[in-house]
Amino acid sequence: MEALGDSTPKRRRRMPALNGLRGLRRQIVLAVAGLVLSVMVATAIGSYVFYGVMFTYAPDAISDPSAWLPSGPEWVWIGSSTVIAVALAAAVAIKLSQRLVQPLTSVAENLRRISQGDLGARAAGLDTTVGEAALLVKDFNMMAERLERMAREQAFWNAAIAHELRTPVTILRGRLQGLAEGVFEPDPKLFRTLLAQVEHLGSLIEDLRVVGLADSGHLTLRLAPCRLADEVRNVVALLGPDLRGAGLEPVLALNERSMACDAARIRQALLALLDNARCHAVPGRLAIALDCTDGLACLSVSDDGPGIAPEAAARIFDAFQRGEPASTRAASGSGLGLAVVRAIAHAHGGHAAWRPSPAGGSTFELAWPVDGPTGSATFA
Repeated sequence: MEALGDSTPKRRRRMPALNGLRGLRRQIVLAVAGLVLSVMVATAIGSYVFYGVMFTYAPDAISDPSAWLPSGPEWVWIGSSTVIAVALAAAVAIKLSQRLVQPLTSVAENLRRISQGDLGARAAGLDTTVGEAALLVKDFNMMAERLERMAREQAFWNAAIAHELRTPVTILRGRLQGLAEGVFEPDPKLFRTLLAQVEHLGSLIEDLRVVGLADSGHLTLRLAPCRLADEVRNVVALLGPDLRGAGLEPVLALNERSMACDAARIRQALLALLDNARCHAVPGRLAIALDCTDGLACLSVSDDGPGIAPEAAARIFDAFQRGEPASTRAASGSGLGLAVVRAIAHAHGGHAAWRPSPAGGSTFELAWPVDGPTGSATFA
């Protein structure tokens, strides 16, 4: 038993050495071993053939066994066999180096192109590229594709942010300039209009901040157990006049139990969902539900229509995706509300989803673990 116990670790210690001979190293070892074996076999067979022919037809041309130096024909044989062996080794080395150096050269050249701003550069390998060289080419191309995609997304975000900020800033500048030049008379209505633009600008900046923090993995939460049903009622009471003005009648179905969450962030997500319904839903019931099932807290908002096309549903939670407003009563929004909802859901360790509502409209759902993101949340 002791002998068996001692031998098992030895076998295990030898396994990494065998397992390490894979990919590129394996190809090099096999190529060199095959070359050496081929030279040895060719030399042995050639020697038998050479001395067989010499003993048969020219035995006097073979050097005496007691001589220190080979004879002339033997020197010819030694030289020719050496040249053949070197040529064979060179051919194998050239073939192997092409399989190794070509992809490495391609990666180096395209790295220089990427450093010069050409993000469309891609490395190319041979069909016979093996092991780590092939993996290097694949990983390089994946990295280049990701860099190119990130550059496109950055350009899109810069353009979208500039577009969203331009409208409220232009309105504010025009109104303030008009006040400064005496074009507009100062009155409470004008100041309320300016305040509304400032609030819209602040809301847009906060949405951008939340989405940016979520994308970078730095969106933090202040978790605490709370009666979320009370928070939902407060938000609905705040937006109730706007919702009823849009023809929507809120209907609440709330679970009263305590849930672990960042109440401020959940309120922010609910505000985004209600504002989305105000902009896009047709007049009718607006069902707002808070439930707890299978360890998940679920907050949902359902409307009566008009619903979302299947091709648009796949990207509905992406930033700057806008739907058509249900009527001329509301603008289509900034396109960040549902992206904020998804960011808050992911920060809570949950998800945001869309599905058709029973009335033919849309149901937006925000779900997260009822006890916190890890099941044992640290409460603030």
